[in-house]
Amino acid sequence: MEKFELYILGCGAALPTPHHFCSSQVLNIREKLFMIDCAEGTQMQLRRSKLKMQNIHNIFITHLHGDHCFGLIGLLSTLALLGRTATLHVWGPTGMKEIFQPQIDFFCAGTTYSIELHEVSHRQSEVIYEDRSVTISTLPLKHRVPCIGYLFQEKPLLPHIRRDAIDAFGIPVSQINNIKAGMDWTTPDGEVIPNHLLTTPADPVRSFAYMSDTMYAPELTEKLQGVNLLYHEATFSKEHELLARQNFHSTASQAAMMAKEANAKQLLIGHFSSRYKDESVLLHEAQNIFPNTIAANEGMTIKL
Repeated sequence: MEKFELYILGCGAALPTPHHFCSSQVLNIREKLFMIDCAEGTQMQLRRSKLKMQNIHNIFITHLHGDHCFGLIGLLSTLALLGRTATLHVWGPTGMKEIFQPQIDFFCAGTTYSIELHEVSHRQSEVIYEDRSVTISTLPLKHRVPCIGYLFQEKPLLPHIRRDAIDAFGIPVSQINNIKAGMDWTTPDGEVIPNHLLTTPADPVRSFAYMSDTMYAPELTEKLQGVNLLYHEATFSKEHELLARQNFHSTASQAAMMAKEANAKQLLIGHFSSRYKDESVLLHEAQNIFPNTIAANEGMTIKL
């Protein structure tokens, strides 16, 4: 199967701790790297992960709180030092240009590459990016400031051509892509071999949703139906549900309810409050509602 892998660079909440960096992830879809959030310390985590920062062409910022974007200007500056030439696109909520453009003008003056800032609405879901591999849509989250989640949906792959069929019918390499696209094959004797005898079904498409930071938002479950992996903040336990509500965050139970109602295949919880020295309390709370839950941790790679 083509790559669809998630790398966890940071999964803590507002305060960096000896255990967790603040929010940042990288999603590899068919060798295209998409960064989601870029907190302080992200560059160091990229180095440790062995991911090539030069291969990141799109960065998606959820909101303008420091634990999700303080690392951005440093990363942009480093890319200039490395001699980057390819355009970098940064996506985020309204107000992002006002904050980051002056920093870019000051710290990245004379850079060898272009930085394009794209502001998107936090009030409605819309497709903001599309290429041959993936469609990326926004998810309007419920936080103290404009906040955006992101849904990554892989585009369908072509069917697989059967190796034995290539040999049996003498199919030349030049015709393989045509057969994958649905063409039948006609032998030199004039026999038509139907396409379904030449191919096997394509790999199922995969999807990933990123929801941090947000209150419980059941109105989004329809858009998330059947998602392969849902990353949802679980800043607090249900013991601190009032605190979660006051700060526009979610509990581990609420994250699990989102996964259950969305019929997600797997739930990944993160954005852990520094008050929890052992996040197993959050993990067990979520698993009681949605058993296929795992807890994020720096250095983790999840292959879909």
